[in-house]
Amino acid sequence: DIAQLGALSQQVAQVLKAVPGAQEVLAARPEGVQYLTVQVDRLAAGRAGFDVDSLQQDLRALVEGQPQGIVLEGVRRTPLLLRGGADLRSNPQAFSHVMLTAPDGTAYPLSQLARLKPTQGPVLVAHEDGSRFAAVQANVSGRDLVSYVAEAKQAVAAKVKLPEGVRLQWGGQFENQQRAAARLGLVVPVALALIFALLMTTFGSARQSVLVFANIPFALVGGVLALWASGQYMSVPASVGFIALLGIAVLNGVVLVSHFNELLQRGLPLQQAVRDGSMRRLRPVMMTATITALSLIPLLSATGPGSEIQKPLAIVVVGGLLSSTALTLVLLPLLFARFGLPRKEREAEAAANPTENV
Repeated sequence: DIAQLGALSQQVAQVLKAVPGAQEVLAARPEGVQYLTVQVDRLAAGRAGFDVDSLQQDLRALVEGQPQGIVLEGVRRTPLLLRGGADLRSNPQAFSHVMLTAPDGTAYPLSQLARLKPTQGPVLVAHEDGSRFAAVQANVSGRDLVSYVAEAKQAVAAKVKLPEGVRLQWGGQFENQQRAAARLGLVVPVALALIFALLMTTFGSARQSVLVFANIPFALVGGVLALWASGQYMSVPASVGFIALLGIAVLNGVVLVSHFNELLQRGLPLQQAVRDGSMRRLRPVMMTATITALSLIPLLSATGPGSEIQKPLAIVVVGGLLSSTALTLVLLPLLFARFGLPRKEREAEAAANPTENV
């Protein structure tokens, strides 16, 4: 029932307006268009010799037109459509006086064969998956989309009683975000597993691979704090920023740990290798973070169309770089000195160099 869908959409719109964060809540009214209904008088049409089905087809052809063929002009194809004049489609009075010829050759005005009655009808009858639907649109401002939809679902379920056969579906940007989040939930663990496998191939040590992975929480802390400080919310662009941040954090860890191993292979004591390696790799790590952060300044200052996608990504990466770089240069050397080598190797090295310390 189109009228019932329209009434329910208005109720839902009123509930959504009351939820904090809702802006520009719109629900299209299905009614409001004048239609001209033609009801054929079967007795009058029969007396005049008309077949009712044929009469309805002729009237439809007058209004909608009847294809007659296609005219070919070189490569151009022009369809031919035969229908009544424009006044018949726009003037009900003219349409009621159109002359129809009976099989015996007698012409009758339409007003003698049918009743024409103006009625109110829907502007548009929309369908999706074979079912009629009425759309309610709402923009969200001042809060994250997921929490708004969660609160709106509770409010609608409590205040709007849906009759049997009517269902409510939440779509738009929320649906896209949920779909992307589900996909990321599958892709991110696979990516982390592949990164760990590559680290194992590079270092040949699960211990050192885990130490490099310890950079990831350092990066996440800065990204989360940056989102909170800027007033942004967790979204798909922010999730993409976290994924990019993971790669940078792992790269910084690989730079440090690889150099530590190189110095150890040269025969330096563990503590000295950690100290000298941290000092020598300070500049490359800082340059990586600085160049990446500077390149994201245009995204941070974006205000035009698309800035709602660019800003969360840039905020996450810049905030994560600040925390990841600082903690990588401070904590990772300490963790490597404590856990980077097996216990027996650390004890043997400490016995050989008892006075070395970080």
